[in-house]
Amino acid sequence: MTTPTLDERISGSLTGAAVGDALGGPVEGYSPEQIVKRHRGRVQGVVGPWDGDAWRTARPIAPYHKGDGHITDDTLMTHALIRVYATVRDHLDAYAVADHLVPDLISNPRWIPELEAEALPLQRVFLAEKWLVARLHYGHNDPREAGVGNIVNCGAAMYMAPVGLVNAAHPAAAYAEALDIAGAHQSSYGREAAGVFAAAVAAACAPGATPTTVVDAALHLAKDGTRAAIEAVTEVAARHSHFESALEPLRTAVAPFDTVGPDYRAPSLAARRPSRLHSIEELPIALGMLLVGGGDYCRTVLGSVNYGRDCDSIATMAGALAGALYGEAAVPRDWSKRVTEASRLDLRAPAAELAAVAREIFARDTERRRAHESAFARLAETDAGAEANAGAEGSTGAADATGAAGPLAEAR
Repeated sequence: MTTPTLDERISGSLTGAAVGDALGGPVEGYSPEQIVKRHRGRVQGVVGPWDGDAWRTARPIAPYHKGDGHITDDTLMTHALIRVYATVRDHLDAYAVADHLVPDLISNPRWIPELEAEALPLQRVFLAEKWLVARLHYGHNDPREAGVGNIVNCGAAMYMAPVGLVNAAHPAAAYAEALDIAGAHQSSYGREAAGVFAAAVAAACAPGATPTTVVDAALHLAKDGTRAAIEAVTEVAARHSHFESALEPLRTAVAPFDTVGPDYRAPSLAARRPSRLHSIEELPIALGMLLVGGGDYCRTVLGSVNYGRDCDSIATMAGALAGALYGEAAVPRDWSKRVTEASRLDLRAPAAELAAVAREIFARDTERRRAHESAFARLAETDAGAEANAGAEGSTGAADATGAAGPLAEAR
């Protein structure tokens, strides 16, 4: 394969994330065994709603039309963050979320595929995302601390791919920026996962990147339970080359770090509370599936989808990583076409916008870095001059003390 360009990687990551989201949506919340029973085998592409035509009233999903190529709130939030980048055209922080993202969620009606209607994004996003509006718009909390008190889940991590793409090939910068942005939404290991996922996407954009280098970058930056979970899951994933044999071992590996428990729809009492010992489930599994699939988009995403549980977010993250590694050409065109048409969503326009913004930010970063280099060089020259003067004065004093020529010697 040829090395993808920046534009191809950005388009591949965002398209790959949206397609993974749409494939995982209809089987979200179910176990691998339930998925097999419902679909008479593993999911191999776009499928319809779990309850067929009864999706409008069937519980617990109603009234969302999950399936048939419809994206979910993962992609809605990802595109909302891209619009913030398009407005600010520079690095973002928690204040950008308060100033731009929240107003967008509550003021601008958009087509919501799962509702099959135009509505405010706020009417579709999950309660963990509605928290942004409650805390920032109504509560007027400090944006940097607004995430404290929210349930700790993958809510912030699921839409952080744009941060990694803006900081392409610079995982540490992506990690720091995502942590700042996510402070408005999450705390604890939910916020940490947002930073690590953004870093992984940035690492996937580096020339010559592989699934292994992506995992290494994530492990280098991850802290506490997030790091331990990624380490445990990816160690197991390295022993498998097909998701069929990996599904149960990966779940077993992540279970000690996951607070939700074995029944995804009936979380334990300790679920989603802050902890330094735990991790969200979605990010370690997405990285594990990336290794199992060898970075191949189809194998990686289908493994994520058939894992079940929160598989739309897992497939969103895995699709973003595989797409960043190998570009838009890695995403099956029939899948992306189906999602584009079913969701009434232009998948390329946000990618083109973000690529333009990424280049502007890089140019601005270059100017800022050069200005800093120049200032630091002048400081270093001043320090060198001061040291030279101090040395000269010290030499004169030493000469005086030994009776050599100098003011003190002349006075004597």
